[in-house]
Amino acid sequence: MPLPLVTPENEFYWTAGSDGVLRMLHCRSCDSLIHPPRPACHRCRSTALDTVDLSGRGQIVGVTVNHQQWGPEPPEPVALAAVALEEDYRVRITARITGAEPDDVAIGQPVTVEFEQVKTVWIPQFRVAGEPRGLPPLEEDPAVVRVTARPPVSDDRYEEKSAVTGIGTSRMGRRLMADPLALTVEACRAAVEDAGLTFDDIDGLATYPGGTVPGGFSEGGLTLLEETLRLRPVWYNGGAEVPGPGGSVVAAMLAVAAGLCRHVLVYRTVWQTTHTELLRAGRLPLPRGRVGPPMDFMLPVGAMSAAHPLAMTASHYMHRYGMERETLGWIALNQRANAARNPTAIYRTPLTMDDYLSARMITTPFGLYDCDVPCDASVAVVISRADVARDLRQPPVRFAAVGTQITERVTWDQSTLTHEPQVLGSAAHLWSRTDLRPADVDVAQLYDGFTFNCLSWLEGLGFCGIGEAPDYLQGGKRIALDGELPLNTHGGQLSHGRTHGFGLLHEAVTQLRGAAGERQVPGAEVAVVSSGGLTPSSCMLLTQER
Repeated sequence: MPLPLVTPENEFYWTAGSDGVLRMLHCRSCDSLIHPPRPACHRCRSTALDTVDLSGRGQIVGVTVNHQQWGPEPPEPVALAAVALEEDYRVRITARITGAEPDDVAIGQPVTVEFEQVKTVWIPQFRVAGEPRGLPPLEEDPAVVRVTARPPVSDDRYEEKSAVTGIGTSRMGRRLMADPLALTVEACRAAVEDAGLTFDDIDGLATYPGGTVPGGFSEGGLTLLEETLRLRPVWYNGGAEVPGPGGSVVAAMLAVAAGLCRHVLVYRTVWQTTHTELLRAGRLPLPRGRVGPPMDFMLPVGAMSAAHPLAMTASHYMHRYGMERETLGWIALNQRANAARNPTAIYRTPLTMDDYLSARMITTPFGLYDCDVPCDASVAVVISRADVARDLRQPPVRFAAVGTQITERVTWDQSTLTHEPQVLGSAAHLWSRTDLRPADVDVAQLYDGFTFNCLSWLEGLGFCGIGEAPDYLQGGKRIALDGELPLNTHGGQLSHGRTHGFGLLHEAVTQLRGAAGERQVPGAEVAVVSSGGLTPSSCMLLTQER
């Protein structure tokens, strides 16, 4: 496993095991523990901090058993857990669990700390120390968070000042071995032509996550695209610290609303499968070095993927609300059934519940079909000023509202225990900015990096109550193409392919144009789209031109 980057601020934590005592930052003002280490208390904002010795006792509040190979060596199944500390149950440590067979590790079990020394660091892990018992209360009631948002500061809504006027995609597939910048140009050209524009009309550029993210998640950023196409934009924006992948669309909307530009080209490119193939062939260097924030308290203990913290959250949801894996299966089956009607989807063969339940495990409760499909693709959209949108080739698709508020904690393993982080806050914010309600939505395109993402958005957006998704999803009829809330009608990322939310936006626009062919939802006028696999994230409500 990669080792953490030890700094003066966290050295006390990573060396505490030298004398067998778990230590953590403590706020003297409000008597809270602080983890990961930060220079101020996130609860009271005090800087009156000290380091305290802890008992090393805690309780498992979320657990996953990893079966997936993330590195060069095939793994033995290992239990990873979210451990709530005895001194402050609101603080959790992600750690390996020892003292029991991985499949026997259960939510509610008490645990005690022990340490594994690896070179100059001591990595905390926990040993099972008894039978399961009742869980501590949730720090925040998700039903309350779901409806709590800051009120709009003005009746002047930026959402009303822009529209989607063009959409486009590149070729899409597994291990295309294509230049990701070439895929980007393909998608951008298609989106601009779809809008009836030329590249000379484009005066703004936006992308996510920019050019600094490794691992096949970027084509190289705005600099390379501008050098290739020479668009000479008057405004541009690229980066990862925005409200999820859809944050680049939000930035474009704001730029258009502010009068900075008329037509912003927004794009997202992934080439993860080709990148992985090049790594295996030795044609790209393996990442080296120690791990810094934000993954420094997860990767060194074996939580190598976003799947792990989300799987722990899913396990807590299952424990608290009595959900079985079949509930998640109905989401996977729905996406596959829709993909069968989409010639661009990567996986189109029929999927049964038996297929779903018998598939190999990735990290419990997630099996193979709970996980999205890595692919190579680029998706682009054109965001135009509302006053020029009607004059273009396609009927404009309007924005009714956008939700971006951060409510839950953004650190993955310290956020909500019941839902994907940043679902409840952005959903509450969305509904605070419109008179439309969940019952008005005709089609939903909800982020499904994993099936549990989708479930979280269904509850967060209010299509069913907190803890009610098992009943809502039973049999898959409500979310089917002919159901009351058609969901991820192009096949979603679970079957169509992982385009980090941009494929969902592309499909929403296609549906509202009435151009989805065999998978068209009759009379679709309002669509909701969500973005972001954990944090950060956002959601938006789109409508037909009226």
